[in-house]
Amino acid sequence: MTVDHAMVLDANLLAFDNAAAQFSVYLHASGCSPNTARAYGHDLKHLRSFLIEQVLDWHALTPARAVDLLIHLSSKRSRKRGPAQHPSLATVDGERAIPRLSTATINRVLAAVSSFYEWAGTTDRFDGPSPITRVHDRAATRVSDNHRPFLSGIVQRLPRRSPVRLKQIHRVPRPMSDQSVDGLLAQLRCRRDLAIIRLLLDGGLRPGEVLGLHLTDIAYGRRRVTIRVRYDHPRGVRCKSRTERVVDLHEAMTLEAVSAYVMQERPQNTASPILFLVGGNGPRRHDALSYSALVKMFARACSRAGIRAPWVTPHALRHTHATRMWEAGMRELTLQRRLGHASPDATRIYTRVSDPIVVAEYRRALGLDEVDS
Repeated sequence: MTVDHAMVLDANLLAFDNAAAQFSVYLHASGCSPNTARAYGHDLKHLRSFLIEQVLDWHALTPARAVDLLIHLSSKRSRKRGPAQHPSLATVDGERAIPRLSTATINRVLAAVSSFYEWAGTTDRFDGPSPITRVHDRAATRVSDNHRPFLSGIVQRLPRRSPVRLKQIHRVPRPMSDQSVDGLLAQLRCRRDLAIIRLLLDGGLRPGEVLGLHLTDIAYGRRRVTIRVRYDHPRGVRCKSRTERVVDLHEAMTLEAVSAYVMQERPQNTASPILFLVGGNGPRRHDALSYSALVKMFARACSRAGIRAPWVTPHALRHTHATRMWEAGMRELTLQRRLGHASPDATRIYTRVSDPIVVAEYRRALGLDEVDS
């Protein structure tokens, strides 16, 4: 690389780093979750490495160059540690294939880059539409002038825009079995942990929603929990949704577990309104429980129960609850409202687990219902 090229590259990177830093400030100021802002910053490092490789100014990124970015990401080696979740692939020579970034990771990086350029365009730092978008002109795909669509020339059709993305696998959620749930509950060591697991399992709450609960959010007489949107958790815990909702809890043992924790185990000499606190006699006693502490507690209980697996996480209890509710007959719309999903597409993943209509017609096609009767 010549001296001129090095100077150009340094100038380009300095300009990009300044813009990325300002974008991070915007994310925090706009109320974005700290974890999301941190993830965006990490994902933009992939764009930075691409700009270095191509000796490219970030203002010069175009949709055509964005395709090159996608190819660049597809060739990146994954740095994920720990045991592999999928069978190892082998080359012709018998050597293991190098693990690459997953489709989900690549699409997440592209989404972060798209948000960055949308912000840059809104703040007049970048001219033109987001480069992470391909424009398809339907008029250019016509066979000839003799085959014009109906109302052609009368109704104006806008070019169709589609984001640069990889086709992603829509995986079926993995609910925990009844035996695994029973084993997990049997290995919990304190009332606090039992109350947390019960809220995740019987209420379908997200981990962040459970950790963000206040004492006043529990209505024991009405048997319900109110999920409120707050931004003042001392450990940075946030609700994913910005819409508050009420979750009914008619399983008696769930609120009994919460009440037992509050009355018998939760530190009494504290002014904190947060429901779940660090116990014991250590220096962090009375502090709000963090997400990492919840994950470690859950992992230890799973290890003791012998059900440790990469997909068995605290969020798997929410999957378990949603699957149980769907299979028991809850309608899609009501399940969406209970889970707090903004889109019905997020709820439909549970309808693919076990659709009662599909099962009934399958049994009828095999004649099993006639045999049973």
